[in-house]
Amino acid sequence: MLSPNYSNASPTQKSKEKPTGAENVRWDLTDMFATEEALLKALSDSLEQAKAFSKEYKGRLNVLEDKGYAVAMHELGSIQDSVGKAYTYAYLNWSTDTAAAHRGALLQKVKEAYTEISTNLLFFDLEWTELEESRMRDILSRPDMSAFGHYLEVLSLNKKHLLSEPEERIMVEKHNTGRSAWNRFFDETLGDLTFDFDGEKLTQQQILAKLHDSDRSVRQEAAEAFTSGLKSSIRPLTFVFNTILADKALDDRLRGYPNWISSRNQSNEVADQDVEALIAAVQAGYAHVGRFYEIKRQLLGIDEMTEYDRYAPIGEADRFIPWETAKKMVLDSYTAFHPQMGEIASMFFERNWIDAALAPAKRGGAFSHGAVPSTHPYILVNYTGKIRDVQTLAHELGHGIHQYLSRKQGIFHADTPLTTAETASVFGEMLVFQRLMSEEKEDANRLAMLMGKIDDTIATVFRQVSMNRFEDRIHTLRRERGELSSEDLSAAWMETQKPMFDGSVQLSQNYQWWWSYIPHFLHTPGYVYAYAFGELLVLALHAKYQVEGDAFASDYLELLSSGGSDWPHVLVGKLGVDLRDPEFWAQGVAAIGALVDQAEALMLKTKA
Repeated sequence: MLSPNYSNASPTQKSKEKPTGAENVRWDLTDMFATEEALLKALSDSLEQAKAFSKEYKGRLNVLEDKGYAVAMHELGSIQDSVGKAYTYAYLNWSTDTAAAHRGALLQKVKEAYTEISTNLLFFDLEWTELEESRMRDILSRPDMSAFGHYLEVLSLNKKHLLSEPEERIMVEKHNTGRSAWNRFFDETLGDLTFDFDGEKLTQQQILAKLHDSDRSVRQEAAEAFTSGLKSSIRPLTFVFNTILADKALDDRLRGYPNWISSRNQSNEVADQDVEALIAAVQAGYAHVGRFYEIKRQLLGIDEMTEYDRYAPIGEADRFIPWETAKKMVLDSYTAFHPQMGEIASMFFERNWIDAALAPAKRGGAFSHGAVPSTHPYILVNYTGKIRDVQTLAHELGHGIHQYLSRKQGIFHADTPLTTAETASVFGEMLVFQRLMSEEKEDANRLAMLMGKIDDTIATVFRQVSMNRFEDRIHTLRRERGELSSEDLSAAWMETQKPMFDGSVQLSQNYQWWWSYIPHFLHTPGYVYAYAFGELLVLALHAKYQVEGDAFASDYLELLSSGGSDWPHVLVGKLGVDLRDPEFWAQGVAAIGALVDQAEALMLKTKA
């Protein structure tokens, strides 16, 4: 690893935080590059290859012999894999210490090199979309084009949204000083932010973990501290939001997209009307959220639920889980489903593909980075020993297994659209949950675990759709009224979040500022509904697994191995699921309602 300089926590934090066993669980990035010089050499080589590619093919796609397209695609893929590996390294290296200037400088250097390489390859997309449709069909029908077919088919649909080559070049070259720069500023601002709690200065991840504490006074104090910290940076955060909202509005206008979400839906390979059906079905089920929080209020024995009570643990769900125990829970669950999944998951632990330690300036949250087919995925989590962290580990390992299996599809088809990217992760959470439930005999503990699971499901389905409604509101307002104030954004947040709770949770004035820390709104506008898509899809897939057993497991692995080689509805359709049926979403929401029914019955049973 280049210049390793990690510090897990301040001395004060070390004395007060209970060790989890994950303090030294750090990833090893040397699988990609052993030295910074090797990385920069790879970038230099990629640039020369990109220039040679441009010289060979620019202006000639319409006159290439049919067999020449496969050769060109292999060359293009090799360049993209090489530069993608460099970008992956620089981003992951920066993610574990966003305050380190040399890491930020390396990331910026790689971004700028990536941009220069991309501008040399830009012509290919434009010239491909200019080919006659009949010519495209002939080329894509060739057996040697199967590894690129769906990618090129989707690319052709972008034709009406592409600009001229000089305009596209400007868009690419300005990206590093535009949206990308503001996203980095946002990440570093949140990475540097600390929150004053009981004499300590906590990171975002640490303060958010305290919202899951069993002690209500701790949760309340954490909520106050979190709000105070966000408000201290609300002016720059508001400016970042406004800038990215305006930048997206400009992009959409220049490219001719009809609304703010259309480009995301197209990237997700799903029709606008299908997304609208999903959102409508989830909104129609908001009453399930209200019912759940009423059950939780009774179990907590409080008069009124507030925003800081939402993630309060119930009973056994508050237990502390060391890293090694979490590892065993997850590996046992994956192995029981299919041995190959267990083997792949084990590699992440054995080969140091996971970074789990808490550290100042480390990116909050969790992710699995698929990297490129020539290497392997890496996982980042911030492990605090909560049962929720075990589910997060299962979630990210699901992503990692998916990404590992789909590498065989090559650079163009390894990645999936966001709509199906959450399938394996949410399914992995379900496997761990069902295993824990099957092993637990005490009704009180089963209720605690079920309540935790519904908590996560509400966050994944209903909360994400309510956040989609917030995005819809602020993108629309920014385009209609111009720059928005912090108060405008806060009002939009409260107006779109309150309906989800159906009157069951009283939101204080503190909560109005909590839109400001959510990175998805900025990094990937429109992303959040994909979580609901994935959760409802998994409910259907898991129901099939319970009926079909081991036969389903093999088919499921084949789905993951397919990556993005075809349209999502086609790939998932092979498992007997129809993503284009609006009733499908309503059935998934009803399944969540059934979980709430189960929790209510268990509560009454434990009280009897």
